[in-house]
Amino acid sequence: MSKMCAIYKRDLSSYFSSPTAYILIGIYLLTASYFFCISVFGSQTATMEYAFMYMFMIFLVISPILTMRLIAEEKKLGTDQLLLTSPLRIWDIVLGKFFAALTLYAVMMAVTLIFPAILYYYSKIDLGPVITGYIGLFLMGGAFISVGLFASSLTENQIISGIISFVILLLSVSLEAIATFAQGTVQALLNYLSLMRRFYENFQVGILDAGDVFYYLSFMFIFLLLTVSVIQRYRWTRG
Repeated sequence: MSKMCAIYKRDLSSYFSSPTAYILIGIYLLTASYFFCISVFGSQTATMEYAFMYMFMIFLVISPILTMRLIAEEKKLGTDQLLLTSPLRIWDIVLGKFFAALTLYAVMMAVTLIFPAILYYYSKIDLGPVITGYIGLFLMGGAFISVGLFASSLTENQIISGIISFVILLLSVSLEAIATFAQGTVQALLNYLSLMRRFYENFQVGILDAGDVFYYLSFMFIFLLLTVSVIQRYRWTRG
């Protein structure tokens, strides 16, 4: 655990010791604020429902930028060899980097708490959907970051890593749309696997389902496991 924490602290510090964290937080807050205003004034209702969907889409674009350097940069600079030849377990490296990026995302979410605070101050707002919506956004963000970490392990080129991550994420959230062209079991499977469907049908409207939480956690675990497998194979080929 201490070894994982060392990686976590190092990577989190690298975010905030450079402009990266502040730029990403600023972009996220500004764009989220814009769409929050549009959704509230457009619908004339005190709800976060539409704002959550916009926040979800914003992080879909930002997450590849957040994660593309995590492992790709290590490979490019050659510092990955220091990690791979150290007594660290690969899981320590992967989880440390994952939680560092997830912490930065949590900070991004935290600054948007001003939105429900404004709604609560000026009108009556149902806090149930707000709480479950933020839980859903956090789980969704974890899923996105796990994909980005996997993509970053595939190459030393950060741009390519970002593109791979965005394509996988775009495909993952588009499964429901793709399902409309399928039938029967295939359609049901695609709808079940859709990241977006679970969010807007349950979390966004105030439903906290253990099955949905388990699905997102399983999604994260699968991509983290894939990342470990890629790094393990890379260690063998370089060793």
